[in-house]
Amino acid sequence: MNPQDPLSQLRDIHMPQSGGFWPPAPGWWILAIILILLLALAVWLVRRRRRRNLWIRLAKAELANLERHQQPTAQWFAQLNTLLKRAAREGYPNLHPEALSGDDWIEFLLTNAPNDRVASRPIVEAIVHSTWQPVTTADPGQALAFAHRWLGGQTC
Repeated sequence: MNPQDPLSQLRDIHMPQSGGFWPPAPGWWILAIILILLLALAVWLVRRRRRRNLWIRLAKAELANLERHQQPTAQWFAQLNTLLKRAAREGYPNLHPEALSGDDWIEFLLTNAPNDRVASRPIVEAIVHSTWQPVTTADPGQALAFAHRWLGGQTC
């Protein structure tokens, strides 16, 4: 090292040390907050939808129970009719379907049926009228098929 040469007294260029991964830059914090908010919103929407459609799942479970114990009796048809009325009350609260009976109830079921309304008329009439007849002539299998279709068409 020459004391007369000022360039010889300079040190080599050193790169600064990296800052490491912690703490992250502000952009990463903002991205993390946005992701957490989106995740919370998605969880809230899924829970809200599941809560809103809980009545459909419960009605389908009760319908499965009726299917296991199907019999052509007035009591069985009364239970099926009650199930459909409860489901209608939850699905259409503004129309007050729980107050309907007879032909009005039949028309309500057919109006809100997902498809094949004309072919379903005799089945729906049999469901409603078999509730009050001592000897039923309706087929529980057809009644269950209509109830499955009707509940399957209900959405919120």
